[in-house]
Amino acid sequence: MRLAVLTTLTMIAFAANSVLNRLAVDSGAIDPSSFAMIRVTAGAIALCMILTVRGGSLPVFARGRLIGAASLAAYMIGFSLAYVSLDAGLGALILFGTVQVVMFGWSAFRGAAPTRRQLTGAGIAFVGLALALWPTDGAAGDVMGAALMVIAGIGWAIYTLAGKNSTDPLATTAANFVVAIPLLLVLLVGAGLHAAPSGIALAIASGAVTSGLGYALWYTVLPQLRGQTAPVIQLSVPIIAIASGALLLGESVTVSVIAAAILVLGGIALTVTAPAVPADHK
Repeated sequence: MRLAVLTTLTMIAFAANSVLNRLAVDSGAIDPSSFAMIRVTAGAIALCMILTVRGGSLPVFARGRLIGAASLAAYMIGFSLAYVSLDAGLGALILFGTVQVVMFGWSAFRGAAPTRRQLTGAGIAFVGLALALWPTDGAAGDVMGAALMVIAGIGWAIYTLAGKNSTDPLATTAANFVVAIPLLLVLLVGAGLHAAPSGIALAIASGAVTSGLGYALWYTVLPQLRGQTAPVIQLSVPIIAIASGALLLGESVTVSVIAAAILVLGGIALTVTAPAVPADHK
């Protein structure tokens, strides 16, 4: 029961990042660049505080740190800018679908021969992602916002792959957040920056609570989840974001969004639950 509760809270935290970002930027309380900078700074502070309490060093100069920090910065930038126009749920769907497609493609590129079931699932997910990205007059129609979220998804996929073999995920994440701060400052500082108190509060909540504490909580429950449970359980994030966007932000849930969600999440579920191919399989 404890594991189920903690896992549920983690998925809600991940989905909340989309809702908080959309709420802050769409309301005009803060510009997307400021939101990203405040979010990553608050996340770095929260993670470093957790690391200090737990004990351990901050591996800022570890090998591969620049890749981790740069991919995190790409995710933060694309994520925040995309929510100028995308609905929270649609953005989460595009992000999640892109991450899974990229990681599946990378695995296949590295020589992991996919099964027919995995190829079928990946194809279905790709069709759903294409439907979500297809320009229309509805909620799924903002090409620039969708492209920015794809960039965010690619960034998060690289970030995940770069830290896959980390022996201390919490310390690695904290270091990546710290190093990402100057990268964001260089890339995002410019004209048009503004932040009302409400926008700052939402950015801090996203960075310190739903990102920093959410990631720390995820690393706590992840070792306790079996096999393919972790990828499958993350399928709930876009659904939570779509429902939250409709209930809290009044976003419309169109037929195309529902169809895209079914295709993307169903295809990914089919892929990640496929049995592994034996090493001697021809």
